[in-house]
Amino acid sequence: MFAHIEAFPGDPILSLNESFQQDPRTNKVNLSIGIYFDDDGRLPVMEAVAKAEASLLADMGPRPYLPMSGLVAYRNAVQALVFGEDSPARAEGRVATLQTLGGSGALRVGADFLKRYYPEAQVWISDPSWENHRVVFERAGFTVNTYPYYDEATGGLKFDAMMDALRVIPKRSIVLLHACCHNPTGVDLDKDQWRRLIALLKANELLPFVDMAYQGFGAGLEDDAFAVRELVAQGVPFLVANSFSKNFSLYGERCGGLSVVCNNATEAANVLGQLTGAVRANYSNPPTHGARVVAKVLTTPELRTLWESELAAMCARIARMREAIHHNLRDHVSGEALSRYLTQRGMFTYTGLSADQAERLREEHGVYLLRSGRMCVAGLNERNVPVVAKAIAAVLAR
Repeated sequence: MFAHIEAFPGDPILSLNESFQQDPRTNKVNLSIGIYFDDDGRLPVMEAVAKAEASLLADMGPRPYLPMSGLVAYRNAVQALVFGEDSPARAEGRVATLQTLGGSGALRVGADFLKRYYPEAQVWISDPSWENHRVVFERAGFTVNTYPYYDEATGGLKFDAMMDALRVIPKRSIVLLHACCHNPTGVDLDKDQWRRLIALLKANELLPFVDMAYQGFGAGLEDDAFAVRELVAQGVPFLVANSFSKNFSLYGERCGGLSVVCNNATEAANVLGQLTGAVRANYSNPPTHGARVVAKVLTTPELRTLWESELAAMCARIARMREAIHHNLRDHVSGEALSRYLTQRGMFTYTGLSADQAERLREEHGVYLLRSGRMCVAGLNERNVPVVAKAIAAVLAR
């Protein structure tokens, strides 16, 4: 019955992480998977999260099924964080928000929803983009195209080429955008570029789908949401997926959200209803525990303050690691190849290393990067930065 089914090639990121786990070398360094590690190379448990969990567990109650749309307190907290407490779209009831299984679940539910109501549309993602973006939308039945984004020569953004490409695609095309801390390149639009891009999307009747997986890891919680707030300000209907995996260090709890900004409250109610239908067809309803933890933190003033402080410290540590790898490589790399470690931001940096060089880093030095050359800067610490720099220098010298 199943003899015709071919082997699954695996996810390039998760497969590489599995190879790292099996590597017996004691000096190995994992800079492949997008996870934030602390200075000791451990996955942190945030104090605000631990306190919220302790409070919830002390008052344990029954755990019935949640509504298909998710926990109400969680959904309200998601809206406030993503759009701002005083967002006019929230005040007017124009935002339909759903609790989802992480950011990936938000993307998939959104993709299923869009395929039903825009069956002829095609999707456009940045070149490059997170590998799973293409997978999610193709599995939902979409044709996925790319628009210019990363400039290999400068380590920066091909903004003019990006605008030119999006200017000529068909109306009602779906354009996937990274709100901040672009994965995999670490290259973001500045505020003026966002304003110009959003004006183009509005004028050409394109439908933005914003992926915001790293809010708080770039320029701060508010600035990282600039694209979302500007879309609302310019009156553009759009979708946004957000995740609490990174900024709450709750990877395994799969806490995410999908929000759709509509023209009025009636549209939003209809959209929310159809989104819950997509949830019912996929997994029926979301889990309870992680959503309760996130809602507790975001709606309890002292926990919210503590969480924001911890998140800012995580962001600052990533910045220090960028400075450290830059300092350690300055005798071996120069120009744009060196400055990109500081000009790019967030958890990831495109190193400019080739697939062959990334392979040699892994095989000869136990330093794991993606074949694209993407480095997870959040995996660096004071002890392994010199090891990584020495390995990169050795690979570049050959």
